[in-house]
Amino acid sequence: MPKMKTKSSCKKRFKVTATGRIKAGQAGKRHGMIKRHKKFIRDARGTTTLSKPDEGIIKPMMPYAR
Repeated sequence: MPKMKTKSSCKKRFKVTATGRIKAGQAGKRHGMIKRHKKFIRDARGTTTLSKPDEGIIKPMMPYAR
């Protein structure tokens, strides 16, 4: 059987944690920071884990991610 391919966009954007959750960068921080509240900018630092429904979309695209 040939190997299954991982979606290139997913391999660039997501990581899988040890418990199997999907980790992703925070959205909404590329531009337009002047109009954002300071609280939003603080809260959107670092990475976040995706919700269960969003994980269901990403996981099939990453067949070898555990």
